[in-house]
Amino acid sequence: MTKRLSSLVTLALGALLVAGAPLSAQGPGVENGQWTYLGGDAWHTRYTTADEITADNFDELTLLWRFDAASFGPSTPRATPSYVDGKMITVTGERRHVIALNPDNGELIWSFTEPNTHRHEYSMRKGYGKGVAFAEVPGRGGVVFITTPGFFLHALDADTGKPLENWGEAVPVEGFGPSGAVDLVADIIADWGPWLNANQIYDANMGIPLGLGYITSSSPPIVVNGTVVVGNSAEQGYNQTRIENVPGDILGYDAATGAFKWKFHVIPRPGEFGHDTWENDAWQWTGDISSWAPMSADPELGLVYIVTNGVTIDYYGGHHPGDNLFSTSIIALDVETGQRRWHYQMVHHDIWNYDTPAPPVLMDVTVNGRRVQGLFQATKQAFLYALDRETGEPIWPIEERPVPPSNVPGERLAPTQPFPTRPAPFDLQGRDESMLIDYTPEIRARALRVAQENNLFNPMFNPPNLIGDPNGAAWLCPSDGGGTNITGNQAADPVNGLMFVTSQSRCARHSVMPASESPLDSPDQTGVRYSTYSNAAGPAAAGGGRGGDATLEGLDVWKGPVGRIVAYDMNTGDIKWVIPNGDAAQEDQDFIRNHPLLRGVPNVMVNRGRAGHAAMVASPNLLFVGGQTADDEAKLFAIDKQTGERVGEIPIPGLTRYGMSSWEHNGHQYIIVQLTDGLAAFGLPAAMPQAAGGH
Repeated sequence: MTKRLSSLVTLALGALLVAGAPLSAQGPGVENGQWTYLGGDAWHTRYTTADEITADNFDELTLLWRFDAASFGPSTPRATPSYVDGKMITVTGERRHVIALNPDNGELIWSFTEPNTHRHEYSMRKGYGKGVAFAEVPGRGGVVFITTPGFFLHALDADTGKPLENWGEAVPVEGFGPSGAVDLVADIIADWGPWLNANQIYDANMGIPLGLGYITSSSPPIVVNGTVVVGNSAEQGYNQTRIENVPGDILGYDAATGAFKWKFHVIPRPGEFGHDTWENDAWQWTGDISSWAPMSADPELGLVYIVTNGVTIDYYGGHHPGDNLFSTSIIALDVETGQRRWHYQMVHHDIWNYDTPAPPVLMDVTVNGRRVQGLFQATKQAFLYALDRETGEPIWPIEERPVPPSNVPGERLAPTQPFPTRPAPFDLQGRDESMLIDYTPEIRARALRVAQENNLFNPMFNPPNLIGDPNGAAWLCPSDGGGTNITGNQAADPVNGLMFVTSQSRCARHSVMPASESPLDSPDQTGVRYSTYSNAAGPAAAGGGRGGDATLEGLDVWKGPVGRIVAYDMNTGDIKWVIPNGDAAQEDQDFIRNHPLLRGVPNVMVNRGRAGHAAMVASPNLLFVGGQTADDEAKLFAIDKQTGERVGEIPIPGLTRYGMSSWEHNGHQYIIVQLTDGLAAFGLPAAMPQAAGGH
């Protein structure tokens, strides 16, 4: 049987290479205070070397300028600005406009907008962009690379925003120039059986016929050692009812010319490693396994790290039996050839929508006196996987443990799933008695009775059941909205080997129903053939059973926080501290504080934090975190990285979103906050522009 963890490099050779390779305290891309990659450095640590802002002066931070994105349409909710060569570059709006701003005052320097296409209009990921890729390309200078909702790759001159000359190809769609772009769809389907068998003329405006599938993008590419690596995204599986789709193959291009270099098949074909994990012919016609999260890379090792989604569709997989490599996996690819160096599958035959929402974080750590080139992957399952990033071997043991089978006809789940033994999970996994509030023996006893009477206990990897089950829809804990997710981000301090994970405690009820009867189905969906079952929707979807997520006289029966930030020392795998995500609303805190059951009871957690995920950036001095205080005001917090203590807070113009970055410009440290309507720049008074300005 195929090994679920496989490396093409022997451990002996890997040890030899590690011994001879220099180990770094921080990843490439943040030298001289810059923020070159989406995650700051190639390691995606979201760590800045800028150190002007400290606990002593944090409260002096002032708003330097704001950028109003209204002229580009609704602001992109998930984008991180890069800072390179004295310019701030990011994306905004559903058209994924690329914009360059003057860091002194936020004024627009240039913008680029892709010509509109039908395949752009269909994309369900238009507002996601997340940012850009940047590289110094020999003979080209600074180049900005962007992938779009229509699934094109563009290369832009970083100084002017103009498409590069003699790069890529001419796209036969009105408005596209003679060069500077690549039609990624054409390369995705060039050797794909369903397209070849369709005998259709390719239309670059339309893209893939919806009966075969659809592909888009929700994250930028990454440039590593002269290769532009492109991931992708697909239609949301929880809305799908049909089983055909295009696989989200990974593409590589020459950064200097735009020439196609390689393709990695995320659904292995006959003769390729992992093909035997597909036990019927689904590999020929189903798809997804997209890499919608951002990527990270180690240029010294020549590896790019890609994390993947599950197979079309969510919550039912009877049409694709087997473990289904390379779904819900970490894949390490050689950037020059696209060959798999190693992989690790985190969920076998994933039907839970436990797609990987965050990029791997890379750091060098010291474990039991041995220096390790680490890769650390936070997940929706609240696991933090710790692997050697050269070989893929676990740093601490990961055990295959039995999990519940499915009672849905036709569904055959994997009998075991991988459980890391270290580090400890950062949030709930299943629900059991240990998670009940226990301020007093009486409270615990009553909470236990509530949980038992309402059927609230459930194991990890509990599968969905059939609609109409007398116990109601199955509880999934965490749900696909639990653990970590793309609405926040992880951060790390690679100098000290610390990692900071934002998560929320969330469960959800899921059942499946005949897909042909689903209210989610529509003529605009991808695919043709209905799945036997799909995600249940409509009034009866969660019906039956004995109640919902019940409370004890208004008190949540589960321990908090409901949203949290967890700090790990990745040298040991130990949790250093856990704090709530911001402050719970004052009325919620008062309700707990004044509750009759809790009068006179000590050590009651009054502040259970906020649900959701935090935007975070680490610096040499502090952890910067966006959130809210009890008065519902938006704030930027300064957190002591060693203790979790909040050592400062300042008001900001609105709630933070996914993309915070920090860098040094003209000798001063800036913190850029993504807002619902644009961007806000903060710094110490000395960084204030000489004349008021903004766009």
